[in-house]
Amino acid sequence: MLSTEEIINIMSKQGLRITDQRRTLAKLFAEAPGYLTAKDVYEYMGQKYSGLSFDTVYRNLRVMQELGVLEQIVFEDGVKFKSHCSQDHHHHHMICLQCEKTYPIAFCPMDMTDMPDQFEVIRHKFEVFGYCKDCRMQLGNLPTDAQSADGKGGDGKEGPALHLKTSAPALETEYAAGKSQ
Repeated sequence: MLSTEEIINIMSKQGLRITDQRRTLAKLFAEAPGYLTAKDVYEYMGQKYSGLSFDTVYRNLRVMQELGVLEQIVFEDGVKFKSHCSQDHHHHHMICLQCEKTYPIAFCPMDMTDMPDQFEVIRHKFEVFGYCKDCRMQLGNLPTDAQSADGKGGDGKEGPALHLKTSAPALETEYAAGKSQ
């Protein structure tokens, strides 16, 4: 995740005025362990800034997302935001629906898509939702002797990267070498 200063620097370089409220937003997202709804942010900001409107909070979240400092994910229960990954290459995520732990996907599925000549992709999103091993155990979907390899869970941080499984060694080698970055 990006640090408070990295978020502020990105916003400043893009010409956004850095107000006390935006500093507070940057700090909130840099320190948040997982995803936040606009309501979560509004309630947090309302404790420090009386009279702040929900529209102002949401507008700032949208601006920060458009500048690339926040990621917006659509969960089953609504839209949530988190600080953008600090990884400097293009990637996607698998996200646990229970603890919201994220796992980077080490390749881009768009590279495998057969695009029509007349179609220009401007941007794309690809998220995979499911349950991590720890949450599956808690929900009773795994045998009780199965243990998480890293012992982590529910911290909102990224887990190990997931790689393309394929029977074509050349394709796997291309993605492992970072062709999709």
